[in-house]
Amino acid sequence: METLLQPAVLAKFGYALSDPTRAQVLLTLRTGPAYPSDLAELAGVSRQSLSNHLTCLRGCGLVVAVPEGRRVRYELADRKLGTALSALLDVVAVADTECCCTTTTNHVAGKACC
Repeated sequence: METLLQPAVLAKFGYALSDPTRAQVLLTLRTGPAYPSDLAELAGVSRQSLSNHLTCLRGCGLVVAVPEGRRVRYELADRKLGTALSALLDVVAVADTECCCTTTTNHVAGKACC
């Protein structure tokens, strides 16, 4: 097991939140542990797709798998992640309407990207 420095932790957290399905999983897990089938249903994705996202979140060190007999439940690796997610939800972001390159289809050459 490797302990990461603060910049690496933030980078992994940011990467995990960059995908809507992974963000939904993290938001769901902040209220308590859940099983993959329930997470897949809540996120509206297949179990295989969710499995890939859970693998990513485990690799980032944000969730852990806890065996329960023949089943596995998932929970946040650290309860402070739930607190951090809740705090992020309270942040008000003010977007610059001139800076709208959130996808490659609306990217404007020469403009700063958000």
